[in-house]
Amino acid sequence: MEAPCLALLLFFATLLLLPQSSHGATRYYTFNVTMQNVTRLCTTRAIPTVNGMFPGPKIVTREGDRVVVKVVNNVKENVTIHWHGVRQLRTGWSDGPAYVTQCPIQTGQSFVYNFTITGQRGTLFWHAHVSWMRATLYGPIVILPKRGVPYPFPVKPYKEVPIIFGEWFNADPEAIIAQALQTGAGPNISDAFTINGLPGPLYNCSSKDTFKLKVHPGKWYLLRLINAALNDELFFSIANHTLTVVDVDAAYVKPFHTDILLITPGQTTNVLLRAEPDAGCPAATHLMLARPYGTGQPGTFDNTTVAAVLEYAAAPGHIKSLPLFRPSLPALNDTAFAANFSAKLRSLASPEYPASVPRAVDRSFFFAVGLGTNPCPKNQTCQGPNGSMFTASMNNVSFDMPTTALLQAHYANIAGMYTADFPAAPLEPFNYTGTPPNNTNVSNGTKVVALQYNTSVEVVLQDTSILGAESHPLHLHGFDFFVVGQGFGNYDSSKDPAKFNLVDPVQRNTVGVPAGGWVAIRFFADNPGVWFMHCHLEVHTSWGLKMAWVVNDGPLPEQKLMPPPADLPMC
Repeated sequence: MEAPCLALLLFFATLLLLPQSSHGATRYYTFNVTMQNVTRLCTTRAIPTVNGMFPGPKIVTREGDRVVVKVVNNVKENVTIHWHGVRQLRTGWSDGPAYVTQCPIQTGQSFVYNFTITGQRGTLFWHAHVSWMRATLYGPIVILPKRGVPYPFPVKPYKEVPIIFGEWFNADPEAIIAQALQTGAGPNISDAFTINGLPGPLYNCSSKDTFKLKVHPGKWYLLRLINAALNDELFFSIANHTLTVVDVDAAYVKPFHTDILLITPGQTTNVLLRAEPDAGCPAATHLMLARPYGTGQPGTFDNTTVAAVLEYAAAPGHIKSLPLFRPSLPALNDTAFAANFSAKLRSLASPEYPASVPRAVDRSFFFAVGLGTNPCPKNQTCQGPNGSMFTASMNNVSFDMPTTALLQAHYANIAGMYTADFPAAPLEPFNYTGTPPNNTNVSNGTKVVALQYNTSVEVVLQDTSILGAESHPLHLHGFDFFVVGQGFGNYDSSKDPAKFNLVDPVQRNTVGVPAGGWVAIRFFADNPGVWFMHCHLEVHTSWGLKMAWVVNDGPLPEQKLMPPPADLPMC
């Protein structure tokens, strides 16, 4: 048989093997990755885009649907797309992180991502997962409930609006991180934040590039908030308006009201917004503002504010001619607000949407996360701490990316790509949030944790003050997890578990490890494959704050990883 015909047969055979939904539709998309000239802050730059759009196109689907996306790479860099937060049950080949579940799509090549949305509804997003390409390659994923199933809140939104936070760099982000990795220094920060790709009126040369949300008095709006920024957690508020949080990371939560929310890179939050019946001041303009929550060293993040505009339909005119209301946001380093906001998030834990929290734990892990150093190479001058190179690690292991995909190595039993000896706890315990140790050097390796199918797992993620306490948004691919506890200082295994919430903890795929504190998560390892876990501050991922879980097949056919698709890219 001719090779192309064989490949086609293998592709359709793989489609038939994929998990089927008895009711779901199949939704097809084509993503052409191309360079596009885009101007922001009076700077024009050719950026990678999908279908020429920045931000990229919206995927709209329903719980139970299959999504098929053909990604065609027309740029000179390698590309992958990650469907951030999608469970990818048995379809790990479509998860997207380069050199973890797939080799990247090379120039002129394509790959078909094929997965089913199972047990999720709300907002997720897609983004590139190679180096810093997700600076411009991102877009929303809207997951509606199954047809005929209402939202579990009493208000039916008049309109639903994605609000995507991003970062704009006047320089090429790939050049920025390449220079930082060469010199060992922290990378240059972004020049602006964006809302739906627009920096807004508070930046120079940007007033015309402002996102405007026009609303009708008395109507309810569902805002689908997504933090696609590379390196910054963000506070967000709308002047004179209260938001009702109803969903995070595509899982419903007990609704609560807030004037301000915190959203870290990788997180999504659905909020209800009511346009005031009398519009307060009919001809007023209300600013929507976002600015960083920053706990690291001064100068390591973009300390600017992005603005968008909430306009009432009755308002006639131009921004400058209208009364302007501006919300107040917390102080840059308001860790108390961050902790209090996170503590308000609770799963619905209803009969329709239960919280299936592991009550017993088969395997416990304690991961110390934070920054460290590597010695400067001989005959080179480095700009990191004390002439060293910045690095980052979990349990003192800075992850080395392999040269072929870990999932391919696991599936085909290819030796030498990784070792299954990632430490379950730091090999040399220390006072994690106290006086830093004298030796800040870390080790390097491609180490994973291997789990048997359906193992119940608990991971305590402990921030460290080695180079300063800092919040770290940790993202786990392939799973949602339950955030059962959090606190400040060092985790106490004899006292803290008694305070865990095992009734209605929030369900997430990305959680902020508190600055100078810890967070405890639990999940069932019920998804066979290889699953990346990493900090969603892109600079920390570049420095090695990442690892992987290998979940072995279960005994039953529906507990086994699918075979690789015929068009899976090769390295």
